[in-house]
Amino acid sequence: MEGVRYRVDHDGGLWRSDGCRLDPWMWMWRPADAAPSPDWADVSPREAVAAALRAGARALPVGVIGPREATPAQMETARDLGHHLATLGLPVVCGGRSGVMAAVSAGARAAGGLTIGILPDTTWRTANRDIVVPLATGLGEVRNAVIARASLVLVAIGGSYGTLTEIAYGLHFGKTVIGLEEPPDVSGVVPVGSVSEAVARVAESLLMLPDMS
Repeated sequence: MEGVRYRVDHDGGLWRSDGCRLDPWMWMWRPADAAPSPDWADVSPREAVAAALRAGARALPVGVIGPREATPAQMETARDLGHHLATLGLPVVCGGRSGVMAAVSAGARAAGGLTIGILPDTTWRTANRDIVVPLATGLGEVRNAVIARASLVLVAIGGSYGTLTEIAYGLHFGKTVIGLEEPPDVSGVVPVGSVSEAVARVAESLLMLPDMS
């Protein structure tokens, strides 16, 4: 929504500039009887999501995808992204194995975050050491579609054929797909230049989910 602003009231409730208030459990904007007070300071989308989570919002999962054979730069970016998502209070969903998946899991878990691995295998023991919730699907690479469907937003770090399929599924499902560290050049991917910008885009997407109002 172009030009939208967010404000937090004295009780921690989140308001939108059009007079709607967030139902934090359902992540839905609902018309309010009163307008947001001009005394409340505007907050950024990232600050708005943090306020919603403090107010008891459901922690919506963010998918992070990328190659198993990742470069050092991609690994560092993934760890940093995991840290920032966890600090914000958002669970991380990934494929649960090596490369970008292992790096984002390590960064998120070190910051106290919840990490969920959607594994291709029939056993959970193949998950990397930083996956808190290992889900053994037994689906093989078809589990890429599950990652894309289960995530509210996807962040692609680098690229591979597997990453490309996850991006395609995400776009097909109508998800926002954000790209870091030279992701596949696919129409619809939103490229960003830093982890900070990626997290801001994630926050914007969560505040404008298609079924929110």
